[in-house]
Amino acid sequence: MRILVDYNQQKIQTVLIENARYLGDYAIRIKFNDDTERLVDFKPFLTKSLHPSIKKYLDEILFSNYQVIDGNLNWNDYDMIFPVWDLYNGKIES
Repeated sequence: MRILVDYNQQKIQTVLIENARYLGDYAIRIKFNDDTERLVDFKPFLTKSLHPSIKKYLDEILFSNYQVIDGNLNWNDYDMIFPVWDLYNGKIES
């Protein structure tokens, strides 16, 4: 028996970030390319982290200086970045 799957008929959409707006207190409202919006609170992640390269983003000015690049939320040339799917689900873990 042979099972055939025609992948050309499946339409798989890649989830990407379209835009993100910093609201304050380490919370960012993120809009994705499927019109889903999530409010992601980064504060628990930042405060629990023991790594100095993450802890430095407790400086709110540094944290708020992110960019949306190629559908990702990016801090300081990929110094800090999260899986889009985690952001889409609205939570990140340390």
